[in-house]
Amino acid sequence: MFDYLVFIGRFQPFHVGHLAVIKTALAQSKHVILLIGSAKQPRSTRNAFNFDERMQMVLSAFSAEDAARIRCVPLVDVLYNDARWVTSVEQAVQSVTGTNPTLKIGLVGHYKDRTSYYLSLFPNWEPVSVPSYRGISATPIRDAYLLGQLPLLDVVPSSTLTVLQTFMQSVEYQKLQEEAHYIVDYKKSWGSAPFPPTFVTVDAIVIHSNHVLLIERGGMPGRGLYALPGGFLDPDETLFNACLRELREETNVSLSDADWRAAYKTQQTFDDPNRSVRGRSITQGFYFQLNDELPLPQVLGGDDAKRAFWVPLNELSSEQMFEDHYAIIQELTILPS
Repeated sequence: MFDYLVFIGRFQPFHVGHLAVIKTALAQSKHVILLIGSAKQPRSTRNAFNFDERMQMVLSAFSAEDAARIRCVPLVDVLYNDARWVTSVEQAVQSVTGTNPTLKIGLVGHYKDRTSYYLSLFPNWEPVSVPSYRGISATPIRDAYLLGQLPLLDVVPSSTLTVLQTFMQSVEYQKLQEEAHYIVDYKKSWGSAPFPPTFVTVDAIVIHSNHVLLIERGGMPGRGLYALPGGFLDPDETLFNACLRELREETNVSLSDADWRAAYKTQQTFDDPNRSVRGRSITQGFYFQLNDELPLPQVLGGDDAKRAFWVPLNELSSEQMFEDHYAIIQELTILPS
């Protein structure tokens, strides 16, 4: 018998497969810690439900006695840095268990493919493998729901269906449904290709006196969210030149190519398979450090950017940021804790 079994998931939404795992965990452990990932993210077609909504889906699916044995803890995504993510998971668990070394803690999950490698990152926790439950996945459930179809009770518990029915009446749902239809139509534009394309994009991380240069997105997906200046690679340009072009088009910043080359520090590829709802998208992030002794350059939104602006790094919030752009900034800069 474990003292605690840890179950990590996004639960977008909570379905009967998740329910089966938690029931297995409750049978083998005094307590279950549910780490609910993608917390502190803006609503999107990938992250449709916030932490409180997902916690309600979970706890309302159990009796009061069993629900009292389940602790739901928000877990913030940390892309591109396994060590930092492992630390955040351990800290989240310790917020419930404390640091008692005598506790027997295990990690429960389904080893389905290479994406399950994270289950091996915690050697101090005994693994508890559970089989896939009827092959159910949250992604097709969520996609169908955002296009107007409520799931059946053999796929989601009644507690989830209640949350989904209530959320369907909200303005937030209407916005997500509009974006879901946009994405369907967007993918149809290359539907006749022999296989889905891989998009190549660029993003600029421009830092000046602990400020980062951002834009507000004017179109879908992610309308109204903050993003790094960037865009798609044209056939006739290098990645670096594409980055400079996008900077000028979206921010109208008046720096010469020589100025940008002098400010260039490093670059990194960001390729999380789920980083963009538009399809497989790999971006090259270019990091620029401008001279802090000079005033902040004037910027003005252009092209598909509603506006361009500078934000102090200590005021940056993952809940405002488009796709993985917060993670990109986090990886290439030192964000205040």
